[in-house]
Amino acid sequence: MTVRKRSPAAERHAELIQIALMEAAPSGLVIKRLMGACELSLYQTRSGLRALRDLSGERGWPPLIWTREDGYHFCASEAELEAWERAWISERLAAFRRMITGTLAPHLALFPNSRWANYLNTQIKAVEASLAMAADQGR
Repeated sequence: MTVRKRSPAAERHAELIQIALMEAAPSGLVIKRLMGACELSLYQTRSGLRALRDLSGERGWPPLIWTREDGYHFCASEAELEAWERAWISERLAAFRRMITGTLAPHLALFPNSRWANYLNTQIKAVEASLAMAADQGR
């Protein structure tokens, strides 16, 4: 999978964040403490977190996740990763369902012959079905 190009600044911020999280391991850091530990602004921290997620995938490092209890941390626990992935999928599923009921359904009611709305409705319902299966799998 191709990852979009990162700025050198984002990569430097990612390195600072990685060091801070490794020093805090096994516990994590909430965003404010991460900002303080790295002496970065909120924007720089978020940019660094995005870059660090990409770098983790590229380099085979444990995934970087966020939980309410621990904040940002590297995770190597299968159960915790599965729980995080299910929560992430459930969030996206809710967003797709809101898109369908709040935007596409009214669009189709107003313009039932719209090629775009019918195409998008079909595509989003397919994604919704896949996400619903993934969210419910193994339960």
